[in-house]
Amino acid sequence: TVFDSLNHDMTVTEFKFIWYMEYSHRMWGRAVGLAYILPAAYFWRKGWLSRPMKGCVLALCGLVCFQGLLGWYMVKSGLEEKPDSYDIPRVSQYRLAAHLGSALVLYSASLWAGLSVLFPPHKLPETQQLLRLRRYAHGTTALIFLTALSGAFVAGLDAGLVYNSFPKMGEHWIPDDLLAFSPVLRNIFENPTTVQFDHRILGISSFTAVTALYLLSRKIPLPCRTRMALTSLLAVACVQ
Repeated sequence: TVFDSLNHDMTVTEFKFIWYMEYSHRMWGRAVGLAYILPAAYFWRKGWLSRPMKGCVLALCGLVCFQGLLGWYMVKSGLEEKPDSYDIPRVSQYRLAAHLGSALVLYSASLWAGLSVLFPPHKLPETQQLLRLRRYAHGTTALIFLTALSGAFVAGLDAGLVYNSFPKMGEHWIPDDLLAFSPVLRNIFENPTTVQFDHRILGISSFTAVTALYLLSRKIPLPCRTRMALTSLLAVACVQ
């Protein structure tokens, strides 16, 4: 078994640490679900929700349930016995990326819905500069989301252990085994070297895009909270 081959020296204390970490994650997820569903049911019964908000609440509660189901589906992939394989047990990187992506969508949608209620949108003149900034902001958002998903593949394949030098990967700017798998498309999702390489490129691209978005916004008259959001985005990108 995997335990006999890899973890035969694990102590009960070490096992308890892993178990409690997983247990806490599940309990926290269920608490989040209750924090959505119970107040939503109460507000709905009291008639405090408008028709558009009811649709939003149903979508968010459905996404919470889907997130939990996706988490179970992901963990299940790490518990399946793999015949003739004594590799370190790990969940499917595809399911991990789906679980992370779903969590990001849920978090972003929740934040958007909450801020929309607390801060009604500003009525700004639809100038060409503003439209260009908005399009660029949407593109930057998509790039950041893609970068985060690529991080799930790095985690799922332990790709961060392959190269630990930067900006080069080992002695090369482009590793020799970047396209070692066949067909070529497999490398993007299953080759640890390619996965880490892609994540680096996407991370650098995201940081560059956020910086450019901030610089572009400096040329446009914007409300105070919009400017604060863009400055905060740049600060978080630098910390990241």
